Amino acid sequence: MVKDAALKTAKIPQLLNPAEMPEEELRWCSVTLNEVLERAGRLEASVFGIEGKHAREVLGRCKWRQSVIAGEKGLSTAYHRPRFKRIWIDKPGIPIFQPSQIAEIYPQASGYLSSRSNTNIDSLKVRKGQILITCSGTIGVTSLVGDTLDGQVFSHDLIRLTCKEPKDTGYLYAFLRTKIGNALIRTSEYGAVVSHIEPEHLESVPIPDPSPIVKKQIHDLVIRSFELRDESNALLDEAERLLYEALKLPPLVNLGSCSPSKEAGLRNYTVHVSQLAGRLDASYHVPVIGVILRRLKKEATVITSIGDPRISKRVTLPGRFARVYVKEGQGVPFFGGKQIYELDPANKKYLSLAKHGSRVEKDLKLSPNMTLITRSGTIGKVALVPDHWANWIINEHVIRVEPSNSDIAGYLYVFLATEYGCELISRFTYGSVVDEIDDQHIAQVPVPLLKDNSVQIEINRLALEANAKRTQAYHAEQAAIRITNEKVIHANGE
Repeated sequence: MVKDAALKTAKIPQLLNPAEMPEEELRWCSVTLNEVLERAGRLEASVFGIEGKHAREVLGRCKWRQSVIAGEKGLSTAYHRPRFKRIWIDKPGIPIFQPSQIAEIYPQASGYLSSRSNTNIDSLKVRKGQILITCSGTIGVTSLVGDTLDGQVFSHDLIRLTCKEPKDTGYLYAFLRTKIGNALIRTSEYGAVVSHIEPEHLESVPIPDPSPIVKKQIHDLVIRSFELRDESNALLDEAERLLYEALKLPPLVNLGSCSPSKEAGLRNYTVHVSQLAGRLDASYHVPVIGVILRRLKKEATVITSIGDPRISKRVTLPGRFARVYVKEGQGVPFFGGKQIYELDPANKKYLSLAKHGSRVEKDLKLSPNMTLITRSGTIGKVALVPDHWANWIINEHVIRVEPSNSDIAGYLYVFLATEYGCELISRFTYGSVVDEIDDQHIAQVPVPLLKDNSVQIEINRLALEANAKRTQAYHAEQAAIRITNEKVIHANGE
């Protein structure tokens, strides 16, 4: 019998009979010696966890013959890169992404590496058609490399899978996105403090090998989902290009001289009393803000703010509340600001409508084309609510901006998502330990309206079309996962 490592072992000797073990006290399962030997003699409880055993039992009843995910007899080859010491530099440099970003629809570089870093940079690049799996810390986050990520540099904590038959790629991705597939990956982890898996662990993870017809059906849906994401990102790139062109904005790094003075041996700058706005924190008055505002005033027809009725109906920040969670299917999906960039937010929970129904209806639920802005911890992450998030709930660490109408919703999002918009949002940051902003601050964030209204209309259209494609991508992926569950994993015979 293998005990859950998370529990206090001091209680275990008192519970000798499994039948007497209270469920809330101890999670346990029995394993045979053969099972230990099959897993290379590993004795960690997680390897024999109840969830993993259940997943293998389900696959044992599947009508399709079994293969393995990787290895000589598997569907794919798998590898990761060795650790290396990174030399960080300011932009421009070699953009690098973190493994946790693979779940994002359009990730942006987390930093920039020097070419002098002692590693093979080219080997860190991911290639179109590869399946990526996080293998350290949070195990089993999975994505597929499309045009957006093709050729981008990721750190070493990713397992890269390449299917031996390209037509198997979509199917393998969909399987890994199911609960059964993800459970099998996570039960291979090791590590007492930080969890890890290795490529060779995937050589013992089973996967059904269905008929070519079923595989193709799943593969085509997955590939189409990622094509739609790429198309969405391309539309947003074009919208941002039009915005920068209309406002004659250079990249922020090239904006010009706006650095604080270093006279008197320290960084400093002067602010007139009339410009204080009740704020005495230096970060609110950084010189770059003045440069940005002067540039916007020069090229925009008018500078208004998010709180202007022409821009938004309301800006809301729900207060904290005690949450009552229920099982999936029994409540409304609930997620946090950390997942704001994801198509299908990971680790969703479900809130009880019986307990929170009135508040959900009043100020918690999301509506399509609403702009979301993170307000705590990481400030200024911006997302546009797609149709498939309608009536879902995001936590109180995210501010909601309800646009005045659909004619401004997309344009507002595009501006706030730029590096200029991020600067104008983050200037309001306060807090000595945890950074914060609130809804009143967001209402004051400047928004330029363009002199050429037709360009503004086109930017808005591109953003809304991009958002619609993301919903289409979500439904295509969900269809692939549903078919994988119904026609493969839970297909128990004719």
